[in-house]
Amino acid sequence: MASDNTPPDELAGTEQPFVQHLVELRDRLIKAAIAIGIAGGILALFPGPGALYDILAEPLVASLPVGATLIATSVISPFLVPLKILLMTAFLIALPVILWQVWAFVAPGLYSHEKKLVLPLVVSSTLLFFIGVAFCYFFVFGQVFKFIQSFAPKSITAAPDIEAYLDFVMSMFLAFGVAFEVPIVVIVLARMGIVSIEKLKAFRSYFIVLAFVVAAVVTPPDVVSQLALAIPMCLLYEIGIWAAQIFIKHTQAPPEEAPAAEK
Repeated sequence: MASDNTPPDELAGTEQPFVQHLVELRDRLIKAAIAIGIAGGILALFPGPGALYDILAEPLVASLPVGATLIATSVISPFLVPLKILLMTAFLIALPVILWQVWAFVAPGLYSHEKKLVLPLVVSSTLLFFIGVAFCYFFVFGQVFKFIQSFAPKSITAAPDIEAYLDFVMSMFLAFGVAFEVPIVVIVLARMGIVSIEKLKAFRSYFIVLAFVVAAVVTPPDVVSQLALAIPMCLLYEIGIWAAQIFIKHTQAPPEEAPAAEK
């Protein structure tokens, strides 16, 4: 039985009716949709869907022979593909607003020590995803396309299809964005007590092998993209172990928040 000097639950009195939760969720979804719409409207005016595709295709076009261009094999592709890119870009630009709405919805139901854990993870996971996408676009694409074109016979004129290129770009962005979340996964596993720091350190050599296997599966069959994905994953694993020790130290629940049933 709890003692008389037990501090009150900091979440006491914050409960809301189920319908009120649904209303709040609806309002926050609308705000997120408005943010995407505003970003999409601005991008539609400047630089425009076509210019966005040109920016996305720049690493590939730069590696093609002089005079070679991308082609559209479908009648609707010149309209549909740039529109998809505009929506994707608008979502990425509005992502901070979307995540803020998610955080504002769940934060009232979290204890103070949980907020110290969740908010940094949300921010850092977003930044790491953006860094992974930027690393893929500014470094990996240029090296991969040059490597692939160096093997193309001189009798072949490269003319990639814009839809196939979009699918390739999306899969690569997703692969690198998710791969750069390795520190977040390590931190969560360690903080939840699923795996100890010592076991994570002991698993280091196995993770290196796992990283190269994953890179071989999710990237094109060339050594450049595989190394570009596997090596950062190994480095991020080490960063995750270091960061996990800090998170565990600073996000523990204070003793007074222990369940009353345990006293």
